[in-house]
Amino acid sequence: MKHPLLLALVCLFPLSALAAESPLPTLYDLNGSTISPAATTSVTLGRSPQKLAQLSAEGRLGQELGLEPSELFAVDEVTLQHDAQELELQLPDEELPVSDIPLTLNNKVEYMLNLFQTSGRRSFAIWLSRSERYIPMMKQVLKKEGLPEDLVYVAMIESGFSPHAYSVASAVGPWQFISGTGKRYSLRIDPWIDERRDPLKSSVAAALYLKELYTLFNNDWYLATAGYNAGENKILRAINMYNTRDFWQISQGQYLKRETKDYVPKLLAAAIIAKEPAKYGFADVAYLPPIEFDTVAIPTRTDLDLVARLSDVPLQTLHDLNPELRRWCTPPDYPDYQLKIPKGKKELFEAEFARIPEDQRYVEKVAHIRYRATRRDTLASLARRYSTTPEALAELNRIPVNRKISGKLLTLPMAPANLDRITPAKRNAAALASAEKGVFKKYYTVQKGDTLASVSKKFNVSTSILQAWNNVKGRFALKPGKRIVVAKFVEKKGAMVADGENS
Repeated sequence: MKHPLLLALVCLFPLSALAAESPLPTLYDLNGSTISPAATTSVTLGRSPQKLAQLSAEGRLGQELGLEPSELFAVDEVTLQHDAQELELQLPDEELPVSDIPLTLNNKVEYMLNLFQTSGRRSFAIWLSRSERYIPMMKQVLKKEGLPEDLVYVAMIESGFSPHAYSVASAVGPWQFISGTGKRYSLRIDPWIDERRDPLKSSVAAALYLKELYTLFNNDWYLATAGYNAGENKILRAINMYNTRDFWQISQGQYLKRETKDYVPKLLAAAIIAKEPAKYGFADVAYLPPIEFDTVAIPTRTDLDLVARLSDVPLQTLHDLNPELRRWCTPPDYPDYQLKIPKGKKELFEAEFARIPEDQRYVEKVAHIRYRATRRDTLASLARRYSTTPEALAELNRIPVNRKISGKLLTLPMAPANLDRITPAKRNAAALASAEKGVFKKYYTVQKGDTLASVSKKFNVSTSILQAWNNVKGRFALKPGKRIVVAKFVEKKGAMVADGENS
């Protein structure tokens, strides 16, 4: 035996005693797989596990006691106790901030803490900057519903507190409601208004949803918030599949998506940093002031620019306070709509608004045209072209926001002032498309050598009309065998007559 004294020490202070005082937690790698205790040893002091590499029994004890490697050393019981005390002082104890949701540290939460401080630092700093604008109001809503106030950090990881956040799954607003769930909690969603973007109303809906989830999952906030992300049925199936209600065990399996497995660690990491930002390197964040407003009842559809002028505030301020409004005015069929205006402007607005006749409170500013989408068109590209949003176009045309639209006849919003800027071909296309109902078409099968010009001459119709009817561009040769529309007829007084746009 190389170290007889160390052997004696081991006998005096067996490693099993250390293990009994500090049980080893289960560790997981980033893929959610369990790490065997043979691979790492963890001593938990406070809340932060300190990982030690696998060592021999002698080497592990030496490292735990902070002793330098040596061929010969002597230690008595007093020295042993002293070194054990030194060990407790040397290993850091991560004190978590006070919270009304259960905070914990494990390797997944630590990974998210590191992520937010490194590659995600810029985004997290923006989230923090926005947070104080909405957190006071959101906490009041949560408190009123009897929920933990720190659930505001669900909105942080969902949207970064952005009312205009929009996901690939068509979830919208600071709490990221999909349309069905939003309507389930009485949020109005139509082409005029989307209350998922209203920070106040969506917070009330989120509080009601979280309260239901908390009850459904036997008062377990980890499962409840995971259900908020994935849907309650998904988590219920996972519980049945793995026969456990422990989120950390469920997240080791393959059933849940990575997004849901990371959701709870992300929430905990966000709460830990947001409650003590300076400790994690975010001492220099410039916070936006809390949102403050008064509400005024708007009895009829009213232009926002009129409200801005009567209140003596910038129009953009009204848009910022009322992100749920999707157009330039309050909704047409929403009596006594509660419009938010800057605090202190209520009396001025109400006095001036009373002087405006009802028929002068609104002016139509958007016309709607019909448009046949081309192969290259997407809702996003059309939204940019017509100064709107993809979801607004999707709802206006009652199609999913991710639907392919090639060849579809769409309704598009356009300001009357911009109608004159449309080229004649596009104007004709819009006019013709609007008359599709009740129109009968004549088709021609393209022959070898045919061009738009030659077909136009043959059927006495302009090339621009042919282009609009058949969704083609340029004066190139047409593909032989393709059927194209060369004439349109409408029924008038029982007879079929050529459409007036044929020539």
